[in-house]
Amino acid sequence: QVQLEESGGGVVQAGDSLRLSCAISGNIYRNTGMGWFRQAPGKDREFVAGIRKSDGRTYYADSVEGRFTISRDMTRNTVDLKMNSLTPGDTAVYFCAASQSTVYGVLWLSHQDKYDYWGQGTQVTVSS
Repeated sequence: QVQLEESGGGVVQAGDSLRLSCAISGNIYRNTGMGWFRQAPGKDREFVAGIRKSDGRTYYADSVEGRFTISRDMTRNTVDLKMNSLTPGDTAVYFCAASQSTVYGVLWLSHQDKYDYWGQGTQVTVSS
């Protein structure tokens, strides 16, 4: 049984950094990519960052490009999201997700319907 478990959330001040981690347990058959999404209060869940398993290519939402970095540790079987220069606008519940989709390029990483497994989320709160 596949499980994704996020950790590393918390309350920080604007300008601080956080590292989220997503622990993957179980075997994801033909895993092609991993993604991070977030949902702020009263808003829809939105894409943050994604990484392809085959070659490590990444894709980011414009709002986090240059501040966030997604990476995968194959030894630990985790996917991390390093977040720098956090702002109150980054406050949200952050979810990781795993995809088994067979697609090309990186744009598909931003599509929620391409993901098959989801974690429960971890809260990130950024105070001003």
